[in-house]
Amino acid sequence: MLFDRRLFLATALCGLSVAAQAQNPVQQGAPELKAQERAATIERRVLADRLIQKWRGYVIEVYGASAEQPWLYEFRVDLAKASESNLEAALKKRTYESMFAVLSGARLSNDEVIALANEQADGSGSFSPKALGDAASDLVFIPVTRCRLVDTRLAGGPIAAGTTRDFDITGAANYSAQGGAGNDCGIGGAGSFRAAVLSVEVPAPVSTGYLTLYPYLTTQPAGASLNYAAGVTASGEIMAALDQGAPAQELSVFSLAQADVVIDVVGYYINPQATTLQCTNTSVSSFTISANSLNFFNNPACPPGYSAITPYCWTASTGVYSQGSGYNANSPSGQTFCAWQNTTVSSQTTFGGNVCCRVPGR
Repeated sequence: MLFDRRLFLATALCGLSVAAQAQNPVQQGAPELKAQERAATIERRVLADRLIQKWRGYVIEVYGASAEQPWLYEFRVDLAKASESNLEAALKKRTYESMFAVLSGARLSNDEVIALANEQADGSGSFSPKALGDAASDLVFIPVTRCRLVDTRLAGGPIAAGTTRDFDITGAANYSAQGGAGNDCGIGGAGSFRAAVLSVEVPAPVSTGYLTLYPYLTTQPAGASLNYAAGVTASGEIMAALDQGAPAQELSVFSLAQADVVIDVVGYYINPQATTLQCTNTSVSSFTISANSLNFFNNPACPPGYSAITPYCWTASTGVYSQGSGYNANSPSGQTFCAWQNTTVSSQTTFGGNVCCRVPGR
């Protein structure tokens, strides 16, 4: 466990006592302290308390420590022995590791810092970057005009107590067979999709109970999607995962008590799709380069949302030669440049622009 391997990082700071006493030879057992020494001691304790207040929540949250554990008292005692300058410097640090380095005069190795970050990130001991276009995670939401998919008052009758009924949510030409609209609700062309945002209503149920919505042909979960009380219409917006198999039904609805169910769709989630790179050219700008000089010029910036892919540079002037092109690292807007050498005895004109592209994504 990280707490054991790091000695909690906080309690490791108890090693300050030896170095701190060397910096500040005042001993706790001395019979009397001079007024100046006493004031310095009080100031160090104030700074130590400020430092503890700053990082106490972090230590408890990240390392699972308890405010009642002995480390907190020992931490305060040892911190109070450090020099004022070290404590003040430590208070200015924005990370726990850098604060530790200031107080102890040492820092964790790079490998230790990386291992620490890995364990805090996911507990697996390694980072795994999220894949672009991950079909399980990077879903794309498509909003639609609210449309009726199910109304058991018009088709099928109420769901019997303790039973499940299955419904078609995606790709139907119309939903009238289950009490819904006589059209495809704007989602018929979408085919099968992974999840939908549904507005679900239980109109004036006879008994108290709940609904559970879950993907067709999967195990019914124990939780409730919507609770309802006898005689009171209940409604809520539910993000429901859907089955993507061959059957026409994608959603199962369990009802604890007998109840009618009304379901509208307000949007759905589809898998990410690769799209064609969209590119545009900036306008071409002209630049004047002085006689017998070497210079570069920033090209026009790309439109918002686009990134410069490549600059283009040209001139019709004889005696002016390209010295290369690229990104200007000093330009906050990520502009590109064209560099030129003018070997003539008069000013000449050059031109530059950008090819700008974006990945629209879906």
